[in-house]
Amino acid sequence: MARKAFYSFHYVPDNWRASQVRNIGVVEGNQPASDNDWEAVKKGGDAAIQKWIDGQLSGRSCTIVLIGAETARRKWIDYEIETSWNNKKGVLGIHVHNLKNSAGQQSSKGANPFAHFTMGANKTALSSIVKTYDPPYTDSKQAYDHISSNLSAWIEEAIQIRNKY
Repeated sequence: MARKAFYSFHYVPDNWRASQVRNIGVVEGNQPASDNDWEAVKKGGDAAIQKWIDGQLSGRSCTIVLIGAETARRKWIDYEIETSWNNKKGVLGIHVHNLKNSAGQQSSKGANPFAHFTMGANKTALSSIVKTYDPPYTDSKQAYDHISSNLSAWIEEAIQIRNKY
């Protein structure tokens, strides 16, 4: 049975890259918001965005942060990471900078979005617990194939890691 995952990503620059990963098919992903739907949600302000995210996270066992050039430190991505972790969901990151966008372009590698989160009295960096994966290929097809071949195992590992904390 496929796991149910929530995909977190910076919409404008990375939606094409994200759709490639979402279409791999080893997990049941959250339904993507169309441009019109997302604009309607945004018009409702922060409360509407938070409610939409919470609804999308409901029933998911894992959150997959697709890391592009500008993903780290974004308000709603931070909210998705924090909420997922606090709700005992597996969390992992995948760098998608080497996947091509709709114009056939790659982007620069983004910072680790888990680096500024800490947990516990000893302030352990979440980035030392949550794994991020950077496909070792600069070719878009090879990067995609690497993600496709490993995504299921990465999800299972993320869930196991989260169950330890």
